[in-house]
Amino acid sequence: MKATELDKRFDEGDDITEELDLDNARRPLRKQKRVNVDFPTWMIDSLDREAARLGVTRQSIIKIWLAERLEQHHPH
Repeated sequence: MKATELDKRFDEGDDITEELDLDNARRPLRKQKRVNVDFPTWMIDSLDREAARLGVTRQSIIKIWLAERLEQHHPH
């Protein structure tokens, strides 16, 4: 199937999952690299409260906030 046909079906709301090779799917620019960052205790406490309020993990809230700030300074 050509990409234009796939796009058309998707835009029309058709279920295109049968056309996708999900076993080999990749997320571009999503390769991860582990880093260690030391935060003061008060900051960890604040992060944990906000993460709990939003129902996400501490790591998620850090990633979300960093991504938002980076997007503000370097929009796509």
